[in-house]
Amino acid sequence: MPVSEVVPGEGCLFCAIAAGERPAHVVLSDGVAAAFLDTRPVFKGHVLVVPRTHAETLADLPVAMVGPFFERVRALSAAVERGLEAAGTFVAMNNRISQSVPHLHTHIVPRNRKDGLRGFFWPRTKYEDPAEAESYARRIREALPLGTERP
Repeated sequence: MPVSEVVPGEGCLFCAIAAGERPAHVVLSDGVAAAFLDTRPVFKGHVLVVPRTHAETLADLPVAMVGPFFERVRALSAAVERGLEAAGTFVAMNNRISQSVPHLHTHIVPRNRKDGLRGFFWPRTKYEDPAEAESYARRIREALPLGTERP
């Protein structure tokens, strides 16, 4: 869907980020989805992937958008591993419960053995400054497959 046809959710933070109206460390932006660093990451390089179509939950996402959205999630999961030299990723989504912004979003968290993450306890960290956050975003962008639209 072309960006011009996207109808953002009124007052939605993630719609505003996807539209470029709010600042974020964007790692992917195309007509289907936007992906950016979480401001309260579990581990540095934690990415949120949001559909440009405003949907609160996975069940609200139009069926035709499910495949294209998860193609972006798949590509970003691999880019997080490659770009950050992570051993793997944790990919998760909340629907309403524990969803801090009522806009569908998929978490992609870089993982390494013995990194301290246990079960569903998600400790949060912070970037030292915007430059450090941007360095993580850049490494992930650069690890995306060729031909992927980048901001």
